[in-house]
Amino acid sequence: MSVTKVLIVENEADLGTVWQGYLRGQGCDVVLTTGAEAAILHLRENPVDVLVVNLVLPTGGAMAIADFCGYRWPQAKVIFVTNTTFFSDGSIFQHCGNAAALLRTDATPEDLGAIVEHCARPPSDPHPSLKLVNS
Repeated sequence: MSVTKVLIVENEADLGTVWQGYLRGQGCDVVLTTGAEAAILHLRENPVDVLVVNLVLPTGGAMAIADFCGYRWPQAKVIFVTNTTFFSDGSIFQHCGNAAALLRTDATPEDLGAIVEHCARPPSDPHPSLKLVNS
């Protein structure tokens, strides 16, 4: 089984460090950045399975980071975090094709870890008992 590669983009370094420490304790390979520029630089060269990004970065760019991640690493899932009610209606999933979850920034590290674990799972065969047969 491969190690889950996670990129966290969180401008509050203390919060990001808590998430990073928890996910590392769960066996993930985690990189923490605090802004869009560093995140894009990381994504250019480093594959990720899960991107955790704050929707309200002071310099903006959360959607651009998610978009670039989807272009560069199409299999990656995006978990957006926010301390606002913006997108609380679920519309984030219409605006971002690789969005997998929206969490509040005050969610517990355990909740974030469970969602990261879920997002990192490979898609399962919806009909494992059905097999294609060559005719």
